[in-house]
Amino acid sequence: MNAQLFRPEPLMRPEAYKTYAIVAPVGSHFRRGTCAEVECPHYLGGWRVRVEGLSPQLLHDARTSGRRYSEQRVAEGETWLVFEAGQPCFRAAEHRVRVDRPPLYLVRDGDYRANPRGTDACVHRTPESWIDDFATHQQAIKDEINKG
Repeated sequence: MNAQLFRPEPLMRPEAYKTYAIVAPVGSHFRRGTCAEVECPHYLGGWRVRVEGLSPQLLHDARTSGRRYSEQRVAEGETWLVFEAGQPCFRAAEHRVRVDRPPLYLVRDGDYRANPRGTDACVHRTPESWIDDFATHQQAIKDEINKG
């Protein structure tokens, strides 16, 4: 199932909104991790790759990767390279582990469509100040609604 994000059409232009976010960017809040650290299923249980689905270059790369494997012929035209558990998978370079760093508490002008003024995001130093900013903004909205 392809889940679509339901987002009602905004009633105002982007500059009428503020966006509050708590983020942990990959570049600053994560580091490369090993298969063991991320409990990679291929590392834990091994994996297999169908030979017939690989290009000649990928087949060569798999066979010469230095990883332990056996070749399993199931039927005519169906052969698998079966890799043992306990060794790095072919996507080991993509594994990421969160570092011990607090998230960033951001407030941006605009919404998901744009930041028309092009202003920089406000980065709060503490979650409490971010919450206070959010509460103050919500109160201002409520006050405007109550004015009629």
